[in-house]
Amino acid sequence: MYSYELKCKTDSRWIEAVMADFDEFLIDHAANERKAAMLALSMVVHYPDKEHIVRDMTDLAMEEMAHFREVIKIMLKRGLQQKPDTTNFYIGSFMKALKKDPKNYLLDRLLMFSIVEKRGAERFGIVGEALAESKIKDFYQRLAAAEYRHFELFIELAYKYYDEQRVKKRLNELLDVEAQIVQQSPFIAAVH
Repeated sequence: MYSYELKCKTDSRWIEAVMADFDEFLIDHAANERKAAMLALSMVVHYPDKEHIVRDMTDLAMEEMAHFREVIKIMLKRGLQQKPDTTNFYIGSFMKALKKDPKNYLLDRLLMFSIVEKRGAERFGIVGEALAESKIKDFYQRLAAAEYRHFELFIELAYKYYDEQRVKKRLNELLDVEAQIVQQSPFIAAVH
């Protein structure tokens, strides 16, 4: 089992923003789950020759869609609707740091997605702690555990397809990038 630590923790002002506008957070969360499912499916299409990616990303897409469905149910009970997609500072900034050449792109994607999932696990755990006892609190606590498994899945795939030293070096570089992005991100009612 491979593990690592994020280089910075989420600032407490983030959860204050989330709790101040939880409905907006739910809308953003639903969009994130949908995008994660779409991303997993795009990897299946882009890497049909990589059996582990095809199998694992197919399973991940199904799980992310199940999470999407759960968030949508919560939203509908609260009278909320999805909104058109908008540019996300965190993801947009992270994508700019990826190497786009064929030799490096898959590794960078796997590592970025691992880091994003680990940040999601941290933040869903924070949301779960902040909410009063309820089904929604339980949902976010379960989600934190699921995101943790996803971070592990992506890092394991990176080590499966790439040399250990190369993975560690690039992971450390991308963890630095992610920490800078988190520290520059506005405190809004959004997952990232």
